[in-house]
Amino acid sequence: MFANLPPVTRALLIANGLVFLLQMVVGEVSLAPFMLWPLDAGSDPYAQGGFLPWQVLTYGFMHGGFAHLAFNMLALVMFGAPLEHTWGEKRFLTYYLACIVGAAAFQLGVGWWTMAQGGEAYPTVGASGGIFGLLLAYGMLFPNQRVMLLIPPIPMKARTLVIVYGVIELLMGITNTMPGVAHFAHLGGMVFGWLLIRYWRGQPPFGRKGPPRMRIVR
Repeated sequence: MFANLPPVTRALLIANGLVFLLQMVVGEVSLAPFMLWPLDAGSDPYAQGGFLPWQVLTYGFMHGGFAHLAFNMLALVMFGAPLEHTWGEKRFLTYYLACIVGAAAFQLGVGWWTMAQGGEAYPTVGASGGIFGLLLAYGMLFPNQRVMLLIPPIPMKARTLVIVYGVIELLMGITNTMPGVAHFAHLGGMVFGWLLIRYWRGQPPFGRKGPPRMRIVR
């Protein structure tokens, strides 16, 4: 199964796995400069955590635990492989990394707002922003494809799954349910993914000046 995965999906699986092993070997403190820190967290990332430009990408290859890694990588295989087969390697990688950066942008904004209100903001790690972007794309390209939830094991159309997850993340973010989870980063990945697909299709708000519309291989 692993050998049959498309190359970019396989490479992302390997990269995330290797970085997780590195986290376990050297410890999270040593890798603090690669987590996504809030904009006002400080200027010395080695001492107390501070934002540096490369973090908008590197945080997406780090994870907070094995369960976090396993869930994201399972979703990467489920949704990423079909999308890479449809789009090709270059477009798929561009999309995935754009969603990672978009999720980071949302999370930086939320962190800035939280700290402005006197709250505490913490570093963010995880590929979830990119994964939620892949989920959004899968729902847009294959809306009637049936998928099975893990918990609870309920089959539903991909389009319905996207809507359900989007609403849940929005509600949990607004109500601050599970505060240790970056809900707005997940939404950021979905929003940036939606915008990029609209751009590729030449749809509003981008008009028809973008690249040619995507063709879905069925």
